Amino acid sequence: MDASAREAGCGCEIEMRNFERNAIFIDGANLNMAVSCLGIDLDYGRFLRLLRGQASSTQAFYYAAVTDAQADGTIHRLTDWLGHNGYIVVTKQIAESIDRFGRRRARGSIDVDLAVAALAMADRVDAVTLVSGNGAYRSLIEAVQRKGVRVSVVSTIRTQPPIIAEELRRQADDFVDIDDLAEKIRRVRVDTVG
Repeated sequence: MDASAREAGCGCEIEMRNFERNAIFIDGANLNMAVSCLGIDLDYGRFLRLLRGQASSTQAFYYAAVTDAQADGTIHRLTDWLGHNGYIVVTKQIAESIDRFGRRRARGSIDVDLAVAALAMADRVDAVTLVSGNGAYRSLIEAVQRKGVRVSVVSTIRTQPPIIAEELRRQADDFVDIDDLAEKIRRVRVDTVG
């Protein structure tokens, strides 16, 4: 893909899924922040079908860092649903503490876990789709590309500030702005007569 198409961030959704074997890695917190900032009520089933496209073999990994306080709440219901609907859910318990000013602080992340899994999978796939805007993944993308694997990144530049780090967007073979997918991944409301 030429640089101008990559810069535009549109039209890539078809091209990125023409591979036979694709692995999808989703940074759950980053995805949720992006759709929330864009006002998209995400339908995770529609999102997964769109990301899988026509690939004959696709595994989709959803990574979530969870605190003790979240373990039995909304995040648990979401990850439970995802696990029964086509996603491989990887959760990591993270520590939470209160600093001296009374603010909650979480320690830990899923970044290394996701990166290690993506590198391990790179020898068995033609393409990797990373759903995240975290600039820390730039070196992961570079390492996967050195193995001959095409990497697409799904995030957004349409928030202020942009959710995707510029270095991540530039390193990717393809960039798809999640805002361009909004109508295809938005939860469909069914009105009932009553």
